[in-house]
Amino acid sequence: MSTLELKYKAVRSTTHSLAASLSAEDQMVQTCPEASPTKWHQAHTTWFFETFVLRPFLPDYKPFHEEFHWLFNSYYISLGEEIPEKKLRASFSRPSLEQVLAFRAHVDHAMEKLFARSGDEEPMRRIMLGLNHEQQHQELALTDIKHAFFSNPLRPSYRSAPLAEERGHLVPKLSWHSFNGGLIEIGYLPRTGNPLDFCFDNETPRHRVYLRPFQIANRNVTCREYLEFMLDDAYTCPGLWLSDGWETVTQAGWEAPLYWERDASDETGWRIFTLSGWYGLSALLDTPVCHISFFEADAFARWRGCRLPTEAEWESVANQAVLHGNLLDTGRLHPATANGAGVEQLFGDCWEWTASPYTGYPGYTPIPDALGEYNGKFMSSQMILRGGSCVTPADHVRVTYRNFFQPATRWQFTGIRLAI
Repeated sequence: MSTLELKYKAVRSTTHSLAASLSAEDQMVQTCPEASPTKWHQAHTTWFFETFVLRPFLPDYKPFHEEFHWLFNSYYISLGEEIPEKKLRASFSRPSLEQVLAFRAHVDHAMEKLFARSGDEEPMRRIMLGLNHEQQHQELALTDIKHAFFSNPLRPSYRSAPLAEERGHLVPKLSWHSFNGGLIEIGYLPRTGNPLDFCFDNETPRHRVYLRPFQIANRNVTCREYLEFMLDDAYTCPGLWLSDGWETVTQAGWEAPLYWERDASDETGWRIFTLSGWYGLSALLDTPVCHISFFEADAFARWRGCRLPTEAEWESVANQAVLHGNLLDTGRLHPATANGAGVEQLFGDCWEWTASPYTGYPGYTPIPDALGEYNGKFMSSQMILRGGSCVTPADHVRVTYRNFFQPATRWQFTGIRLAI
């Protein structure tokens, strides 16, 4: 098999594995506006290959079900059909999970035929986009099921395996690494002659940025450090917060990160819900704080007399690091403690909020036609995050990868790195 076909089979197999322990009922649940049911994730990623690869490039391809063409569309308005509202995805009792899995098998079989006959560059590029798209949905599926299980009164665990014991691990003190700044280049430089070379369009074009000298923290902010922020009544101090952040905090009643719950039996007074169930905060004090909004990250930085790094600063530092970390492939599914090796945790553990708004780079051009709706249409009212998380597939992350969410978002594995 070709490299591309092997990658296709591996990615599709990972999606199957992540959903394997979930019942049909589990895969129907959608508990927050950002989330989607696991069943929908499995169907939509399959829809992508059918819509953008098989229909245009495999002669005589017979769609599995014509109604799936609009039913599992997410936001590609230019395809010309009405799209169901996102909040209704949990009402899709039909098609059944069995039918969705049959849809996946149907498309996988057709993709085998395409691999056997096609060496054209355009379908190969679209398949690479589809695989990276599915990896994004693997991460989303895990964050969504975590929220679903947390919202369930029984508070079930996604998996029975406990988190690895980390007590006694010496966590490095928060320290600063200095960088001279100057004229640097950021963004991805595509290798146009290689159809298997991949980046998202929002990572281009590569361009020059001038940086003033800056310092960046050696690791992510920990739960212990964030607890100090909470104990200093920071959630009731409006002077620390951006205006929209203060309004969000007061209206939503936030007093702690998402998945933190008061617990008198733990010496800290708190416990944390993970994909492996509940843990007392005292057992996780030195792990990175996660499920933090941009507003909370910014307020914490202000409280510490610091700031969040820009995405250009972050990328300039990450360019000097090894792309390695606590990602999905480690199987931990929760942030881990730092170990004291220079500037670390740049990849994995938590997506790191930056001070940069999500806009196009100078000269940015979206992909033509419907695929151009993938990234460009969202360049408004969102902030950039960098680095990946503990549920991001390892071969999905790049130094140039730009994630983006609205500033109040907390359901993702999002955390904090400080700069000055």
